[in-house]
Order: sequence, then structure tokens, then C-alpha cells
Amino acid sequence: MTDTIEEGALHVTRTIPVPGTVSPQAQAALAGAAPTVMTRLAAPDVYPAADDAPGWKARIAQMDEAIAMGFGFREPAGDVDVEKIRLGDVDVYVITPEGADTGEDAPFYYDIHGGALIAGGGDVCRMMGVTAALRTGLFTWSVDYRMPPDFPYPTPLDDCLAVYRAVLELRSPDRIVVGGASAGGNLAAALLLKARAEGLPMPACLVLISPEVDLTESGDTFETNQGVDTVLVSRLTSSIALYANGHDLTDPFLSPIFGDVSGFPPTFVQAGTRDLFLSNAVRLHRALRAADVDAELHVWEAMPHGGFFGAPEDAEVGVEVRKFLAEHV
Repeated sequence: MTDTIEEGALHVTRTIPVPGTVSPQAQAALAGAAPTVMTRLAAPDVYPAADDAPGWKARIAQMDEAIAMGFGFREPAGDVDVEKIRLGDVDVYVITPEGADTGEDAPFYYDIHGGALIAGGGDVCRMMGVTAALRTGLFTWSVDYRMPPDFPYPTPLDDCLAVYRAVLELRSPDRIVVGGASAGGNLAAALLLKARAEGLPMPACLVLISPEVDLTESGDTFETNQGVDTVLVSRLTSSIALYANGHDLTDPFLSPIFGDVSGFPPTFVQAGTRDLFLSNAVRLHRALRAADVDAELHVWEAMPHGGFFGAPEDAEVGVEVRKFLAEHV
């Protein structure tokens, strides 16, 4: 119910039920997360000071534990072979799903992990890379780029670019898919802008799962879905500040939504109606379409950021990604 309207702003009090329009598993996921969301809203997270490196490392360890738990619940079934290699200063997980073609002309998936731009490294990177590889069915490299507090921007993007150069030595660009989820979607889109600036070729296509492409977090759903998204309850202001390290957040290499996306390859963009980042996906899709890029936007009913952690709708995302890839590689 609308209480007051001041200077065009709506002040509302709402009760948002679990919708009956999604699978029973998705309904259970939303209902099960509700108490935690209410607790977090009542006692918002407190983050360390920007110069408190030990405090941030402890916080990041907690985040990694939570991410690992989530991916442990929903890691897709399937056999994979995983090897870790070192390229310069960066570790890369080489992931081969059972039956994946690894020949010189086989499609190649270059995955960039999420984690609010500060978490998701090490074994958590491996877990997210395995999930991406099994979702696509492709031979995959997952880059374990360096992160804050020790390595803020531009190091993470530079690491992603260095590994992209190595990928280009293994495959023709028309056989390469670049993909990323959440913060990884930011880096994947920024990588293409950086690659173009460096004179490198574009990949065959781009897959962005709920990408954080606007670090100013100015889109509509940062307000409308705040406290509604059961995964991202509120903005990533503190981790963004740690990552950006004083740089202008409207720089396209930090916020690709502000970049020139003309010449981008065909792009798959995904989000959910409860996703805090839904505006990111919608705005990026419109920017791509305005630039005459072949872009698809897929939005799932009631889905929070990152999915339902094991519901049928999560598998549907994989089906749509594979359909998209089949058209382009």
C-alpha cells in the first residue's frame, strides 16, 4: 500500500508472498531463505575499514564458505576432470566434462567466476568453474584471477586479459566463448572492452549470468529488489569500493554498461525477477540491441541472484545457454 509520495518517490510497505508460479523446489528455496533475509535486514552486515586488510581477508573467508555451501547444494551431476595450471602470476583450472571435445577445433569456454569482486578464489573458483563447464558441456578454463585486498583493480582485469591472450593461442576466436556470472559477468564484459582496446579479436559469443555491469549500482531494481533478493539482500557498496581502489566507477573497464558495446559478439544475458541485478541485465540488453548486437535476455520468474540452488529452473538456465551456444559455436 502506498503511504506517501514525496518528490516522486514511492514509500511503500509490502508483504511479498512466495509465488505459486514457480516449482515446488523454488518455492521451498524462497521460503527457507526468508528468515535469514529478515535477520540481515534487521542487522545489516558491517564491513571492515578499507585499509583493514586482515579484517577483509577474514570477511572474504566467510564469503567463500557461504559460496561453497551454495554451490555444494546445486553442483550439477556429471563427471569432470580438473587440472590446475599456472600462467604467469595466475592459476587456471582446466576442466573437461565427460565426453567434451578437446580437439584443436573444439569450442572452448573461458569462464570468469563471481564473488562480489573480492571472493570466489581458490577451491571456490574450481567449484564455480566445474558448474560452468557442466552447464555448457564444453572444455573450460576457469581463471583464478587475483583479488583485493592485496590486488585491487586493475589487477583482476589484467589477469583476465592475460589469460584471454593465452586462450587465443590455443583456439581461433570463432571457437571461443567468454562467460561470467555476477562479478564474473562484470569482468567478462570489461574484458571484451579491454581486448578491443588492445587490438585483440572478439570471441564467438558472450554468456553473462546476472552480471554486475554497473558498479554505481544505479538501476531501478537496486531499490525495488532490495530486501527481496534472497541472495543479495542489499548493494555491494563496500566490496565495490575495495575493488575499485579509488578509481572512477563510471569508467567502462569498471562498469561496462557505460562502455561502447558496438562490435560485441552475440550475447546471452540472464537474470530473475527477484534479482537485485535485474536492472543491470535489462539495461545491458538494451545497450547491446541499440548497438545492433545480437543479444538475448532471459528472465526467470521469482529467481533471486544466482538461482534457486537446485530447483528445475536452474537446469532450465543451462538448457537455454546450451541452445545459445549451439547456434554460435
